[in-house]
Amino acid sequence: MRLEPKKSPSLAGTILYPLGAIVATLVVTSLLVLIAGASPFNVFYLVFKGAAGSQFAMIETLTRATPLIFTGLAIAVAFRARLWNIGAEAQLYIGAVTTVVLGTGALPLPAPILAPILIAAAMLAGALLLLGPAFLKIRFGVDEVVTTLLLNFIVLLFVSMLLEGVLKDPMGLGWPQSQRVIADAQLPRLIAGKRLHYGFVLALAAAALTWFIVKKSVLGYEMRAVGHNPQAAGFAGIPVRAVLIKTALLSGGLAALAGYSEVAGLKGSLTLDLSPGFGYTGIVVAMLAMLNPLGVVASAIFVAGIFVGADAMSRATGVPSYIAQVMVAVALLTMVTAIMLSRYRLRWK
Repeated sequence: MRLEPKKSPSLAGTILYPLGAIVATLVVTSLLVLIAGASPFNVFYLVFKGAAGSQFAMIETLTRATPLIFTGLAIAVAFRARLWNIGAEAQLYIGAVTTVVLGTGALPLPAPILAPILIAAAMLAGALLLLGPAFLKIRFGVDEVVTTLLLNFIVLLFVSMLLEGVLKDPMGLGWPQSQRVIADAQLPRLIAGKRLHYGFVLALAAAALTWFIVKKSVLGYEMRAVGHNPQAAGFAGIPVRAVLIKTALLSGGLAALAGYSEVAGLKGSLTLDLSPGFGYTGIVVAMLAMLNPLGVVASAIFVAGIFVGADAMSRATGVPSYIAQVMVAVALLTMVTAIMLSRYRLRWK
């Protein structure tokens, strides 16, 4: 059995295969719910209700989706150029560290000036962090999957050291957390008294700008060319190494914005559990969106809704909330398979 690329994928196949992936996800999840002793229809209804059944639920879903949009965009940009960035978690944390270092009083500036500086500094820190693995890949052929993955653990240990040392809040009663960023460094709430903040607006703007770069700019064309065939792109005169460097800078900067938005918009300070795996979940978000920057927004809201809704469902039915992780994982596997089948056909020998 071998795979052959289709000359022109049909519109019907492009639509039906993803729909089949959704159905397969629901079937697999339903079987697990039945094993847990609950009704699949009731569970799915409660997940939907917990994610979008009220204003509070919708706000929580959008709040949870905000960092996922940033990490999803970072992964989508990198994967498009075949730069396998698995280190969005590290870039998120380094963006959060930068926000805390500069936002706790080091820069006594008014909010309209301080916010852009913090955004630029966080993006620069994330960009430089991914620049190392990109350079090792280009110069020495080192697998960036390994280097970016290991950076996640290195940066997390580095953050732990900072929180037990120079960044530790002396008023935190021994808890390993940083001081809170000053009021002028915080992102205001979109709705008074709610958790949703202007980081969500920043995420939407980042998605629109990333879409423009990918679809309408010269860099976007070069990224797509390098992603399809780097040898052919180089033969055509495209500077492959320079494109990979630019892609790394953009991807790392976008992931770092997730850390900035979580600190400045939601938490106010840096803790070791700032991210429950937003960097890794960003891979799922990007793949479900088929690396489309605008699709990342919808995909992030979908994934966030599953996690938020599963928490509410678990409290009502007793079914473990881990079913949400199973749903997301199965959705990823089936969607990747659907994409493959829409572009390739199986040939038997």
